[in-house]
Amino acid sequence: MSRFGKLPVSVPAGVEVTLTPGQVVVKGPKGTIERDLPRRVQVVKDGNELKVSTKSSTKFALSLVGTTRSHLVNMVHGVTQGWSKELEMVGSGYRAEVQGKNLVLSVGHSHPVTVTAPENINFGVEKMKIIVSGIQKDIVGQISAKVREVRPPEPYKGKGIHYIDEVIRRKPGKQAAKTV
Repeated sequence: MSRFGKLPVSVPAGVEVTLTPGQVVVKGPKGTIERDLPRRVQVVKDGNELKVSTKSSTKFALSLVGTTRSHLVNMVHGVTQGWSKELEMVGSGYRAEVQGKNLVLSVGHSHPVTVTAPENINFGVEKMKIIVSGIQKDIVGQISAKVREVRPPEPYKGKGIHYIDEVIRRKPGKQAAKTV
């Protein structure tokens, strides 16, 4: 078993964890998250800690322990603090606005593009920055990728939608090729 998977997951005060066969439910101040557990893995609640172990010693079962523990840590963090990703729009005339729960993007297409928010996901817009926030880390990442997919950054001028910490590799363009 991995060393990382052996570490217990601490459950802070105000977070309630319910374990049923094959499922874990984490309830906290920001909301509730449910996740199905792999059948080869078992989770045991010991006071204010969760411990993950395997039911069998197969290689596949051992590989699921660390993954399951990471999911539990992300669930606890999500219901207490939440997750968010920030994207930046680069380009003249690019706009984003929130209408209800949906995000409407005007990024150079012939029509505005609407990204609908699933349950427990919120959008925020500050000037040229889009903030996607929610309690489930995987859903926040998936919706952020969907927003970025509307207008991915291009390598010549860097125009498009990209993550705040993303590094865009720039190409020199035609002028640099002409002088060689």
